[in-house]
Amino acid sequence: MNKQTTGDGTVGKALDVLDQVAAKGKPVRFSELLSESSHPKATLYRFLQTLLRQGMLAYDDNQQTYSLGIRLVRLAHAAWSQSSIAPIARPFVKELSEVVGETVHLAQLDGGQVLYVDKRNAADPIDMYSQAGKIGPGYCTGVGKALMAYQDPAELDEVIKKQSFYKYTEATLITEDALRADLEIIRKEGVAFDREEHEPGIICIAAPILSSTGRPIGALSITTSTLRNNLEGLKEVRPALLDAASKIAAAVEAWQFPA
Repeated sequence: MNKQTTGDGTVGKALDVLDQVAAKGKPVRFSELLSESSHPKATLYRFLQTLLRQGMLAYDDNQQTYSLGIRLVRLAHAAWSQSSIAPIARPFVKELSEVVGETVHLAQLDGGQVLYVDKRNAADPIDMYSQAGKIGPGYCTGVGKALMAYQDPAELDEVIKKQSFYKYTEATLITEDALRADLEIIRKEGVAFDREEHEPGIICIAAPILSSTGRPIGALSITTSTLRNNLEGLKEVRPALLDAASKIAAAVEAWQFPA
């Protein structure tokens, strides 16, 4: 694990520990946390006990494991309801999935990465990495590139600095120049493609959800497998994708979604 340092004192360090537990995606033992922690044993234990008392973590006496607590779940739900476009976009995401018969993702930019905030499976779903609540890379996903393409130049520079450019597949764009060239095409065409750049066999077409001022507030994608479709086939659903993105943007605007 990447050992983080923070300038936010005790609260920041406790949140780092909370992030460490959350990153595991499953209940975790103290020894495993300690082996990856930058904190001494006593300090780590003290942070864990504080998080337990506050309901941010839960502890299983039988398994001797820590997991995310119910209070954190309630806070996450409240944050999702107040800060995500997912509740507003949900009917349009559902309708689009039913119309095209493929999986639809809704995502927002989270630093240099994308946060999947909703997902609607096709009638015949395919196995893929993305799930609502998961974080994915920005530079090699359709939604990530659609969001990045419409950032202000200074913001885009900062987002690109956060990209790892790890080579997931043979199609992954692994240089800044290659990514910027693709983003220029996306701005001209209004849609982005994932050409098996994150997962072999998984392709998508994505479109940004733009505010009335052109600010990207989310992205929508139609995702499928190369076993049942191809990039040319995805181009045929472009009108439906852009229509759904436009409807979501209008609905978000009506709700005065916060900047």
